[in-house]
Amino acid sequence: MAGVFETIKNAFRIQDLRRKLLYTLGLLAIYRIGTQIPVPGINREIFTQLFERFGNLGNMFDLVSGGALYSASIFTMGIQPYINASIIMQLMTVVIPALERLQKEGDEGRKKIMQIVRYVTIGLGLIQAVALWYGARDAMQSSLPAWLNAILVIATFTAGTAFIMWLGEQINEYGIGNGISLIIFAGIVTRGPSAVQTLWLYFQSWTEGGSFFLSLGMTILVVAVFLVVIGLVVFVQQAERRIPIQYAKKVVGRKLYGGQSTYLPLKVNMAGVIPIIFAMSIMMLPQTLIGFFFSGSDSPIVQWILNASQGSVGYYTLYALLIFGFTFFYTMIQFNPVEISNNLQKNGGFIPGIRPGRPTADFIKHSANRISWFDGIFLALVTLLPVILGSITRAPGLWFGGTAVLILVGVALDLVNQMESQMLMRHYKGFLD
Repeated sequence: MAGVFETIKNAFRIQDLRRKLLYTLGLLAIYRIGTQIPVPGINREIFTQLFERFGNLGNMFDLVSGGALYSASIFTMGIQPYINASIIMQLMTVVIPALERLQKEGDEGRKKIMQIVRYVTIGLGLIQAVALWYGARDAMQSSLPAWLNAILVIATFTAGTAFIMWLGEQINEYGIGNGISLIIFAGIVTRGPSAVQTLWLYFQSWTEGGSFFLSLGMTILVVAVFLVVIGLVVFVQQAERRIPIQYAKKVVGRKLYGGQSTYLPLKVNMAGVIPIIFAMSIMMLPQTLIGFFFSGSDSPIVQWILNASQGSVGYYTLYALLIFGFTFFYTMIQFNPVEISNNLQKNGGFIPGIRPGRPTADFIKHSANRISWFDGIFLALVTLLPVILGSITRAPGLWFGGTAVLILVGVALDLVNQMESQMLMRHYKGFLD
């Protein structure tokens, strides 16, 4: 932790890096101000009550949006449409050859793909805004005609998402770090005080219901588990499997080239937090649709689906299995062992004891699959640990979920690594001391 603060302090000593950091902080401040600006034509109290019924789904969306959902602000939808659009494009590049060719064209191809992502984001945002308006139509309160108020609310929601996307891209271009990730990071971090307040309220309730020492022990258990999870996430995020690579020697003229030894790093958490987002989206989709369109129904099936995530062992077992499966799926579409093997062979590299070509690709694929087993189990445990802790302490939703911890740690490490890289490029004296 001391190293992180030292890195930030050293970064502020460099004028160019300090400018980027201040620019990034300024845009994040604008985002936080936007989360407090209400959407015209909506009764905030009724709107909040409507979405609190979604339980874990509503809490997660409100957490990622930095409290913008429950406050019915112009940033209510947050950056979720952009995340969904990015995931869809990543999947489509595997399926559609034209997009795959664009991806391989370098910066120009990536710019075209980003342009498509922007259009898809606006389209998904518009659809989600219509769904939000329809689901919260009882909260609409305006002197305008109903149809005009609907257009105003839908346009505001969509414009809010488009503006957040623009903020993220500005951070990418002129600031430091990944803009979209930092916006999500800022939204989660700002919920820290409310999490501490919630912990204090549960401490008081435990004290009233039992002895002081028992409530103190429960509080210490919660904090200790939280710190242990952060430590484990940091360890896994930084961990990698290093496959040794040897380059063959070759003579060009009178000079000898090659012969050096290096390694191929395979990150343990190659899939990041994406498998959790995929699994959560699938598990919450039935609740979302029914909550929006059939919330007033007394049908037993409707009520069972709405309450499925409240302490159901089967629900969380299926959730864990989906996370595990999506870990393999996303790693498979992101990681291409055949391409890595071909690149090694072209550059005269080989894995000691493994023949170049197909055997090398199979070895790399086998190593990646073994890592994915551990990664899938780890992501499932980290995601479900808050649920287990909530069952033990009888305090569900007590702290940030595993998804939030993964996002916080991943974004923080990425930001520190980027600052270190930029300082090394500038040959900052004293940084490596």
